[in-house]
Amino acid sequence: MRRLAEGITFFVLTCVLATIGYMMAGWNVMDAIYMVTITIFGVGYGEVHPIETPQLRMMTILLIVFGYGSAIYTGGGLVQMLMEGEINRALNNRRMTKGIEELRDHAIVCGFGRAGSILVNDLQAAGKPFVVIDQDDDKLAAAEQLHCLVLQGNATEDEVLLSAGVQNASVLATVLPDDAANVFITLTARVLNPDVEIIARAEHPATEKKLLRSGATHVVSPAVIGGKRMAQLITHPSREELLADPERNEQLQHELSQIGLQMHEVTANELIAGHQIAEITTTSDHKFLIVAINRQAGEVVVDPAFDCQIDPGDSLVVLCRGEQPPQLAVKSKSAAEILYRGAKLAVSV
Repeated sequence: MRRLAEGITFFVLTCVLATIGYMMAGWNVMDAIYMVTITIFGVGYGEVHPIETPQLRMMTILLIVFGYGSAIYTGGGLVQMLMEGEINRALNNRRMTKGIEELRDHAIVCGFGRAGSILVNDLQAAGKPFVVIDQDDDKLAAAEQLHCLVLQGNATEDEVLLSAGVQNASVLATVLPDDAANVFITLTARVLNPDVEIIARAEHPATEKKLLRSGATHVVSPAVIGGKRMAQLITHPSREELLADPERNEQLQHELSQIGLQMHEVTANELIAGHQIAEITTTSDHKFLIVAINRQAGEVVVDPAFDCQIDPGDSLVVLCRGEQPPQLAVKSKSAAEILYRGAKLAVSV
């Protein structure tokens, strides 16, 4: 672009100086401009006025040299700009294709509208690799500005989904505002990869069943979510106001992200074997909650009572902080009472 601007500037300057030079020799404006034009572009017409003086001849020679030179320089800059644009576009497409081919267990986002852009932002924040499919040039350009891998095409076509690596993807989200297109994409993706998790958007609640029958794993209806959200604001304003506070909501989300379910296998020689849940504590400072017991015989006890006994071979589902299950132990018998789930329970000494 810089070369093109320089060439145009030099060409215009050459024409202006040559025109002024002919005018200084006594020519009128139109004759001077006409002479400059036929000289630079080599039309071959005769001279407007006889060029007899050495000064006019030298100026005409310089006009030919610099006029032709600046025109060639400008044309070369234009060709270079066009070629570099095509080359950069080809290199960018190649980079995109190579990046998509290397993806494994990634997400595919079909549609980069309002819902798609929000989804993409959250995927980037979570560090989940993904590729965006859309047909609109402006939307793809906006996605590229966010450093996303993009693919232009119709996501209902097999070739486009295969190019996006649907066979290696772990999840596909179709968030187009067209229910028919979402159904078609769901059908196509399910055929190409029977194991992929499919999250589909439904504009109309009646489309939810069709999407599920088409192979969608989950269906999200913005209209239903919005309606329920407004209902919560009406019926539970205090709770919603708490969650609406960005600072408190962020803190709550952070705390919840630290909590998870862990499995604890009870061995025969473990101290907690044969004791009730109310007698169990942890050696760390972290709180815990036993939400289920998977008995060795296959029975599953959900939300066990405090007097439920733990036997060897049981698997405890523990709600706790961190990725490791807490170190469980038996409470000291010296305490006259213990606290479990907020209630004080009597224990024999």
